[in-house]
Amino acid sequence: MAQFEATTSRRQAFAVCFTKSAFSPQFLKTDSIEYAHCRMMRLQTSKEAPMRFTLLAIGCCLGLAGCQSFGFPRAPAPTKASDAMHASPVAVAAVQPTNVQAPPLSPTIQLAQHVEPMPVPPPEALPQPALRPVALGTLTLADLEQMAIAANPSVARAAALVEAARGNWIQQGLPPNPSVGFEGQQIGSGGRAEQDGVFIEQEIVRGGKLGLNRQVAAQEWARREQELAAQQQRVVTDVRLAYYQVLVAERQMKLTSGLLGIANEAAKVADDLLRGKEVGRADVVQAQLEVGNAEILAQNALNRYSAAWRSLATVIGNPSLPSQPLDGNIEDNRQELRWEQSRERLLTSSPEIAAAMAEIERSRWALQRAMVEKTPNVTVAGLVNWRDNGIDGDSDGGITVGVPLPLWNRNQGGIVQAQGQVAAAERALDQLELSLENRLAPVFERYSNALGQVNKYRSQLLPAAQQSLDLARRLYQAGETPYLNLLTAQRSFSQTNVNYLESLRELRAAEAEIEGLLLTGSLENR
Repeated sequence: MAQFEATTSRRQAFAVCFTKSAFSPQFLKTDSIEYAHCRMMRLQTSKEAPMRFTLLAIGCCLGLAGCQSFGFPRAPAPTKASDAMHASPVAVAAVQPTNVQAPPLSPTIQLAQHVEPMPVPPPEALPQPALRPVALGTLTLADLEQMAIAANPSVARAAALVEAARGNWIQQGLPPNPSVGFEGQQIGSGGRAEQDGVFIEQEIVRGGKLGLNRQVAAQEWARREQELAAQQQRVVTDVRLAYYQVLVAERQMKLTSGLLGIANEAAKVADDLLRGKEVGRADVVQAQLEVGNAEILAQNALNRYSAAWRSLATVIGNPSLPSQPLDGNIEDNRQELRWEQSRERLLTSSPEIAAAMAEIERSRWALQRAMVEKTPNVTVAGLVNWRDNGIDGDSDGGITVGVPLPLWNRNQGGIVQAQGQVAAAERALDQLELSLENRLAPVFERYSNALGQVNKYRSQLLPAAQQSLDLARRLYQAGETPYLNLLTAQRSFSQTNVNYLESLRELRAAEAEIEGLLLTGSLENR
């Protein structure tokens, strides 16, 4: 490290000494030109010297403070995470680093562009979703989604990680703090050469490292925002799945209650026919068995409703929420989904894709950062001695400038590592796109199967089952058919309606998963 020390005294002319070991104290020039120059640099009075050195030190401090921003490329500031509960993440423009050779990305989704706020604002409290009043006694799907976004802890956790990433973005762009302290030299020389002073030291970061650090942190911030959007979508999808489960359970309770009424009516008819000696005792016993089976189905349907409601309340984030009627019709007709449109929407709107692209951008900026690591930082220090006994107690000062020499370590390994991370991030995006298509295929198969079954039940099977039951009941009451025919019609009607509700539940579940970009499992640890 080169060292330069300047000393000035009231009794001697100005002298410059690089190191005491390399030059003698006779270094001072005595010819007239340099002597005149030295006289211009002399301090006029002993009272002026301390003040002038103090001013010199203040000037150095101000200069160092000004140098701290040199080489700072402006870092973009991430936008806040979207508070939308139902909409898919919005595509926004990506920031591309320069001087990095990398293949172009697939134009499926774009990342958030960042603009640095000047000055950096203080940390803000996490945004809380605006709540609308919920009507008592009935809950709509929109009400449930709103409650879940506000109360589900997974959303609050993801929002906290976004805030943490924002804090890291702020921190990464801050320059090093200056150091200040006391310096004493020649201590113990019996008052002949002691030097007492104060120093200030500042490291000046070069090569735009701080700006590149902030760019890397900005992409991490963008990735966390996409993860927040993904978690919000998981919560919404889980709410819809649980909502449809509750609606189906309600329909099953009504169905089993109706089946129990049919079984009781058939048992009453069998008793009447037995008293009229039109049927045997076996028909009455069989009818009573059917009543018992219907009671079991009714109890199972009630238990299923209770379990479905508990699941819904848990996803909402309020397990103690009492059960209440839901506003909605599970049999509403909806527009049929198509494979190509569903696939295209998944690959262009998925926050998982956006997060993977943010990781690519982060790795590219990290490569830029690794490439400038070899640019050395400069350390500047200023010293003011208010007493130097070597020059009769007058004031003097010194300046030190140091630069490390990048001879052997030029961050070669770090650059190779960063290049590998860029390639890995790009391949991870390709892998994710294929994975999403692979996950979509079985879900869309379930949707297609359930849609065909629901249409078949509505158009043919349900009307036929109802017609068969009505005909068998009239014939049995008239004594024109055995109880076995009525029993067969009842069981066929019951099974057909149960299967229809199950197909309807599967249809709505597959629709919710496809519309929710395959994002489910909001309460799972990630």
